[in-house]
Amino acid sequence: MSRPEQYVGARLPRFEDHRFLTGRGRFVDDLEFPGMLHAAFYRSPFGHARIGSVDVERARALPGVAAVVTGGDLRDFPPFSTGLPRPEVRANERRVLPVDRVRFAGEAVVAVAASSRYVAEDACALIEVDWEPLDAIVDADASLAPGAQLLHEASGSNSFAHIELEHGDVERAFAEAAHVFTKRFHHGRMHAAPLEPRGIVAQFEPGTGTFTMWTSSQIPHLTRSLLAHMLGLTFENQLRVIAPDVGGGFGQKVHLFPEDAVVPYLARQTGRPVKWIEDRYENLAASTHAKEVVIDLELATDADGRFLALRGRYVGDAGAYANYPWTPLVDPLCAAVMMPGLYDVPAARFEIDAAYTNKCPTGAYRGVGWTSGQTAREALVDDVAREFGVDPMELRLRNTIPPEPYVSATGCKYDGGSYAEAQRKTMELVGYEAFRERQAELRGHGRYVGVGFSPFVEPVGWSGDMAKRMGFPFDYLDSARVSVEPDGSVTVALGMHSHGQGHETSLAQLVADRLGVRIESVRIVEGDTADTAYGTGTWGSRTAIVGGGALIRAAGEVREKLVAFAAHALEASAEDIELHDGNAFVKGSPDRSISVTMIAYTAYFGAFVGGSRPPDLEDPALTSTRSYQPPESYANGCVAVVLEVDAETGKVELERVVAVDDCGTILNPAIVEGQIAGGIAQGLGGALWEELPYDEDGQFLAGTLLDFSYPTAMDVPPIEIAHLVTPSPVTEGGIKGVGEGGTIAAPAAVVNAVADALAPFGVRIDRTPLTPSYVLGLIRAAKSS
Repeated sequence: MSRPEQYVGARLPRFEDHRFLTGRGRFVDDLEFPGMLHAAFYRSPFGHARIGSVDVERARALPGVAAVVTGGDLRDFPPFSTGLPRPEVRANERRVLPVDRVRFAGEAVVAVAASSRYVAEDACALIEVDWEPLDAIVDADASLAPGAQLLHEASGSNSFAHIELEHGDVERAFAEAAHVFTKRFHHGRMHAAPLEPRGIVAQFEPGTGTFTMWTSSQIPHLTRSLLAHMLGLTFENQLRVIAPDVGGGFGQKVHLFPEDAVVPYLARQTGRPVKWIEDRYENLAASTHAKEVVIDLELATDADGRFLALRGRYVGDAGAYANYPWTPLVDPLCAAVMMPGLYDVPAARFEIDAAYTNKCPTGAYRGVGWTSGQTAREALVDDVAREFGVDPMELRLRNTIPPEPYVSATGCKYDGGSYAEAQRKTMELVGYEAFRERQAELRGHGRYVGVGFSPFVEPVGWSGDMAKRMGFPFDYLDSARVSVEPDGSVTVALGMHSHGQGHETSLAQLVADRLGVRIESVRIVEGDTADTAYGTGTWGSRTAIVGGGALIRAAGEVREKLVAFAAHALEASAEDIELHDGNAFVKGSPDRSISVTMIAYTAYFGAFVGGSRPPDLEDPALTSTRSYQPPESYANGCVAVVLEVDAETGKVELERVVAVDDCGTILNPAIVEGQIAGGIAQGLGGALWEELPYDEDGQFLAGTLLDFSYPTAMDVPPIEIAHLVTPSPVTEGGIKGVGEGGTIAAPAAVVNAVADALAPFGVRIDRTPLTPSYVLGLIRAAKSS
């Protein structure tokens, strides 16, 4: 491969794709060990019930069964304890297997380890439980109503936390406003649905008292830190966690689940390796759901439509337990903190609750609560524009913040961006004026097309500062190690994890530029707690900004040593040394050079290879480990959707999707575009197709992929993507993040496009997903009224 002048910014093909496309990826289910057992879980058939007697004798007697474990057997096993160090939060405990009560359909009750998964499932079928069904709560508002039964008596409330924040004189703004607009919006329940479900293989070595655990996870180091004490280990390094290739995570795999603790327990109990691979029902019913938030918004404006103040109430459906460790606040609280978005709103107030219900617990999923908050707010902005009789984009641009750094009413420190420019660029790509002419013509023929816009600000690089801004008072250690080997090749070890993001390419581009070496010589190592520097994993649009920042710092230190060696060998000043294409040159004298390979041999072996170390270099080792915790940073952009609604059936047909994104310095445009397209596809799914319903008894009604529909390549039109570049002034390398903006923005664009298409009917959209039956109901209701 010829070396471009600079790797960063080059559209290089992904190095890792060859092994995946040729079937050489290595996932958890590919692991096989002698004597391996397979685990299965007997799960609750009820949404809410008391557990009486549990009879497992027939299961234990089945040939091939090695262990059967109940909640009673694990009564002394430490529970998951989820909380936050803030006074509004009521910590929640969840036993790895319940003892006396189940709180959602699909909750694991008994674990079985057997010679095969078939035998383990047969054993589960022989388990008999004396159930006492209880009334279920499947609505968050009902859960918070006075007199509602408590799902966790020890908490004293059905809300994990009630949190309020106010900035500015909100009451005065509303009292003096020329207009006040309101909207209630129910954002639907979504699911990450990774192609590879969760999976675990655990092995225990009794001689050393150590575990090795292979897991389909986004957070190998954090898994080790959270799980080691639960397994009774004295030291974390007695647990080695390996995350091999992972077939998608999207936030679902940043949690710890009961299975993560029970499978290693079974391995220690039986003395044999134990594998558990989640089936699709388990993934849909008993992993995590996300983003179900009921939002009540009020917007005060002056007579010209300028925004004066926002009030919001956000009620998140937490499900049955507080997910570990991120808590159910990732949806309602994150939604509320980003309430103003990119609009200049002087005053704001919000209150939030995370309400327990008898549903699968909710947790992190690409875009967290920023998605629901964005959808409700942008739908309200379109409603306001229709009320004023102005173009919705004119209203947006009238209220958009300037491109300079800006502090929002909720305290978010935006580091500057192309907020208005991205909207104008999206309108240009859509051909906005021509579309309006086409729309008017088609309406005359009884066809209803619409366009919807969703300009967004995306919080990126979740680390200490960002976590605190979003209301999660934690710090994070994320580090990276860069080492030049004796032959001049480079090994990069960091605590991130790639599960589709292309780290082996983009991070290698970053390091190759910093060290002036060829990219082929750079190897990225992730996913093994025994071989990598500590980090809290890949999620929250953080790898490029957090991991990249640590790499820039570590590679910068190694570069200084390479330059010192070269200056000594070439008898030149360090300021005159350039590194490029695996060689060190003297500026203006390209014939005076030394290869990085020779520098490395000299660093390792000195005079043995005919070189010498610089006498004033205290530490000749060509390695550095650095950490990085960036300040707050925010990407931005705009997504537009053009679609047609069939007024006879309610079916929505997507025509075009246009996205303009500004993620600061672009490491690799092809990888950035893949992130944008994937995020948008998931957002479209949540807006149009994906639904996770429960009946009044807490029975889950979408336990197969026939019932839960996510978009395929046949459903999503080609996504047109354009880039703007506003490097961050506060992060290493000007890097921002790009992983979640598509999911955050796309649902609002769909909602607004459908409302625009059906404007002649006067419909108002108040929920997602926009299924044909829901859309048809809106049309019929509008016609009848």
